Amino acid sequence: MKPSRFVPPTEVAGLAARRIAADILDGVLHKHRMLDEQLDGAAAHPGLKTLSDRDRALMRRLVATILRRLGTLGHVLSRLMDRGVPTDAPRAQSALLIGAAQILMMDVPDHAAVDLSVRLVQADRRAAKYAGLVNAVLRRCAREGQPLIDEVKSQMLDLPPWLLQRWIAAYGEERTQAMATALSFEPALDVTVKSDAEGWATRLHGEVLPTGSVRTSIHGPVTMLPGFDEGQWWVQDAAAAIPARLFGDLKGKSIADLCAAPGGKTAQLVQAGANVTALDRSPNRVKRLKENLARLSLEAKTIVADATEWETDELFDGILIDAPCAATGTIRRHPDVAWLKQESDIGALAALQKRLLQKAVTLLKPGGTLVYCTCSLESEEGEQAIAGLLSGEPSMRRVPVHADEVAGLSEIITPNGDIRTLPSHMAHDDPRLGGLDGFYAARLVKT
Repeated sequence: MKPSRFVPPTEVAGLAARRIAADILDGVLHKHRMLDEQLDGAAAHPGLKTLSDRDRALMRRLVATILRRLGTLGHVLSRLMDRGVPTDAPRAQSALLIGAAQILMMDVPDHAAVDLSVRLVQADRRAAKYAGLVNAVLRRCAREGQPLIDEVKSQMLDLPPWLLQRWIAAYGEERTQAMATALSFEPALDVTVKSDAEGWATRLHGEVLPTGSVRTSIHGPVTMLPGFDEGQWWVQDAAAAIPARLFGDLKGKSIADLCAAPGGKTAQLVQAGANVTALDRSPNRVKRLKENLARLSLEAKTIVADATEWETDELFDGILIDAPCAATGTIRRHPDVAWLKQESDIGALAALQKRLLQKAVTLLKPGGTLVYCTCSLESEEGEQAIAGLLSGEPSMRRVPVHADEVAGLSEIITPNGDIRTLPSHMAHDDPRLGGLDGFYAARLVKT
C-alpha cells in the first residue's frame, strides 16, 4: 500500500488566508495597528502577495466580519468556555474568533471552519497546547452558538462599552440600537461621479442616491471597475460628499481645503469650478492626493503644511475643514476604528479642531463661507466645536442648511440647521444598501 504523502499545514487549501487573517487581527487587537495600513501600501502584510484573488477576498471578509462583530463573538465564546479565552496565546484567541465567525456569520461548512482553526493553533508554538480546546469549543459553537446570539441585543455588544455609553447618552437607546444594527452589515461602495450619475449607476450595477452619489454592491478590486482608469469617478461615502456641496455655486471662487488628503472633497470642489488650494501636513498623504487628482484629470494647488501654522497673504472666498477626528462615524467602513480609538483621544482632537477653526477665520474674506465637518459622532468634535467658535468669534454666524439643499433629507438636519448623518439614516430594504457614515457639518459666513 502506498503511504499517503504528508501535507504541511501551509499547503492546506485556505489555511494561508486564515493565517494572514490571524496575523492582521493580532495587529489590530494587540499591536494597535490600523487595518488599512496592514492591507495596502508599504507596511502591508507581506503574505498578501502570495494569496489568490479569491483567498485575499476571503481574508478581508474574515477580518472585517470579526472586527464588526467582535463583541458578539466574544459573548458566544465566553459562554462556551469555562475559563474564558486563553490570554497567553494570541493565536488561540484569533483561531477561535476566525472559527466562530465562519460558523455563525459566513457561508463556510462547519467542519472546514473547525479543522482550519485547529490547524492554525497546531502551527503556533505557544498555542499548540490549545488545539483540543479550540476543536471542542468550535464544535459546541456549531451546535449551540446561534441561540446564544439570539438571546441578546448582540449588535449593542459590538460597540466598545465607552462608545456605547456615549451614544446612548447622546442619541438615546433606540437610535443607538439602530446605529449598531446598521454597523453590523458590510456597506456597499459609494462613488462620486463627474457626470451622468444615472449612466454610471447602470454600468456599475448600482443606484443613484437622493444626494447624487452612486451606490453599488459590486465586490472586488475598485481599480478593476469600469470608469476607474478613465477617472470618471472616485470612491467617497455619500455622507462625506455632502459638505463640499454646501458652498453653493463655486465657479471661479478661491477655496482652501485645509485637511485635504486623500482628496475626495478637493476633487468635488475642483469639479464644481473652484480654484482650490489643498493642504495636508503629511508629505505621503499629499503625494496620494496628487495621484488621485492626476487620475481624475483635475488640478489643484497642493501644499505640504500644518494648516494651524500655515502663513499666506491670500484670503479665500471659502474654507473647507474636514478636520482630523476620532472617526467614530466611519466604523461601518473601518470596523477597526471601534477597537483602536479611546475616549481619551477626543479631548486632544477637539483642541486641534479649535485651532483649525480659529485659523480658518483669519484666512477667510469678509462675506466668505466656512464649511466645517468631521466624520465623528461625538458632539465635542461637532456641535460643541461650532458653538465654541461662534461664542468667541463675533464675526462668524451660522447659515442653516435647508432640506432642499440635501435632496429633502430633513432627518439629517439638526434643529440649528447643521448636518448630522447617522449610520442608520437612508434605510433600505436590503440593509447592505442602506446607511451613511456618521458625519457632522456646519456652514458659517464671515460678516
